[in-house]
Amino acid sequence: MDFRTNINLQKEANQIDYSSKLLLIGSCFSENISAKLSYFKFNVKSNPFGILFNPIAIEHLISNASNSKIYTEKDVFQLNERWHCFDAHSDLSSSDKQKLLQNLNHAIASTIKQLQEATHIIITLGTSWVYKLIETNSVVGNCHKVPQKKFLKELLSVDEITASLENMCAFIKNANPAVTIIFTVSPVRHLKDGFVENSQSKAHLLTSIHQIVPLLGVRGLYFPSYEIMMDDLRDYRFYTNDMLHPNETAINYIWEQFQQVWIDEKTTSTMKEVDSIQKGLAHKPFNSNSEQHQEFLTDLQIKITSLKNNFNIAF
Repeated sequence: MDFRTNINLQKEANQIDYSSKLLLIGSCFSENISAKLSYFKFNVKSNPFGILFNPIAIEHLISNASNSKIYTEKDVFQLNERWHCFDAHSDLSSSDKQKLLQNLNHAIASTIKQLQEATHIIITLGTSWVYKLIETNSVVGNCHKVPQKKFLKELLSVDEITASLENMCAFIKNANPAVTIIFTVSPVRHLKDGFVENSQSKAHLLTSIHQIVPLLGVRGLYFPSYEIMMDDLRDYRFYTNDMLHPNETAINYIWEQFQQVWIDEKTTSTMKEVDSIQKGLAHKPFNSNSEQHQEFLTDLQIKITSLKNNFNIAF
């Protein structure tokens, strides 16, 4: 008997190899995939403005980068002895206002460069629920623990999300017509919004993505990370203790599915070599001065030099 519903995935064109340049933007699940790609030493950049959950916030980042926006003092505010920006995650916040502005403008310059040079851009949408700052009537990327009375919470409609995705794709294609855009929906459950509300939110994202992807042709695709979690794994043993986030086993499984679809098979042997080196670098010897360990380090350095010379992979 088969107690699972396996999702049959097919390899896509424009696959990822060690010459690819990757940019990942979106919810915290994009951080998980980025971490896997980084471990195997692919050329990957992730979330220059930190984690962004909703499509409007991602659109703002892409449009601001495309227009080379310069952040000034009017774009930031102070709360609890730290300076913040509603466009960015608190990872960019700082106790020093000028440091925050420096972080924001460096991230904008970095983003437009990545948009122009990327071979693949992976956009992970987390939720259709947004918070609008009442004072400006604008959607924020992060509330930074500002009192909730300052915001209106709204569910984006399918039409609003579709328009936002169209805008971000237009900006991306204008900067880089040849880039492959991969959309995915985060499997993280946003149950603070409510069970029904989370389902409605994910449904709006999925509907909008599947309206956009056909319009992009071979340069726009969808990877079903949400469906793999919900319909293939489909069990609480694949969640962390909070019952909201995929655990390490689930992340590894979804990564394996992503690798099957998007990673060029020709890179497999190189990935195994990188994995061997990573494990070697993490190895804790009983006696670091032993002859055996010194031989191990020499062998490891030979492998590292070989990968650097052949694939420009740096450790």
